[in-house]
Amino acid sequence: MSETRHPPVWQHRTTGKRLLMWFGWLCLVALCVLCWQIMTKDTIWAFVSDAPRQAADLGSRMIPPRWSYLERLWLPLWDTLNIATLGTLLGILFAIPVAFLAASNTTPSRVLVRPIALFIIVASRSINSLIWALLLVSIIGPGLLAGIIAIGLRSIGFVAKLLYEAIEETDILQVEAVTATGASPAQVLNYGIVPQILPAFYGISVFRWDINIRESTILGLVGAGGIGMQLQASLNTLAWPQVTMIFIVILATVVVSEWVSAKVRHIII
Repeated sequence: MSETRHPPVWQHRTTGKRLLMWFGWLCLVALCVLCWQIMTKDTIWAFVSDAPRQAADLGSRMIPPRWSYLERLWLPLWDTLNIATLGTLLGILFAIPVAFLAASNTTPSRVLVRPIALFIIVASRSINSLIWALLLVSIIGPGLLAGIIAIGLRSIGFVAKLLYEAIEETDILQVEAVTATGASPAQVLNYGIVPQILPAFYGISVFRWDINIRESTILGLVGAGGIGMQLQASLNTLAWPQVTMIFIVILATVVVSEWVSAKVRHIII
């Protein structure tokens, strides 16, 4: 009498792979526990347990907001908008040549020039605008100029990275068609590449401006001008109703800039 053979049961992973997967999860959990112990070794848990009561007390002091303080925020808010706008323009001005030097299909040298351009992009994106502002306030003093330059330096890496990626994704057939007419390298760049990246460039620029509005609101905490200086002054004097009013203005500004950015990008793209 012949034995009945059952068809093999399909398994997503072999036994060895499953054991390896569970071992990986175990190592991940152990790593998380270790990181938690390191992060909380200096934590005073008595303060943590009292945090809800302290938060409720602080919230009661912040309400209601001091609406009369609003008239003193228009000029700092205007300074914040100027910091974001001029800083974005400054960053774009430097990001455009850096992007063309970093793109593999437009750089004059992949061995020397492109690594330098990529390093500039990485260096710009690695340092937060608040740190840039802190350094610039120490170098050129407090004020709007430090904030504008800080936003510009931070924007270079963001704009250049997205722009050089858009340059590398351009349609080579259009470039070859312009080249076949006997156009010079500058004409190939102007008529074969630039028209393809303009929509992406406009979208990137508006998106960065929207981000810079949010970042500009806190630069005043280190003396770089704008509404952040009013926030710092209110925090130093424990004027919590004024702090609430500043938060409301910042929130409204960010919401409006988000709406404007979305509408402009929709129109352009």
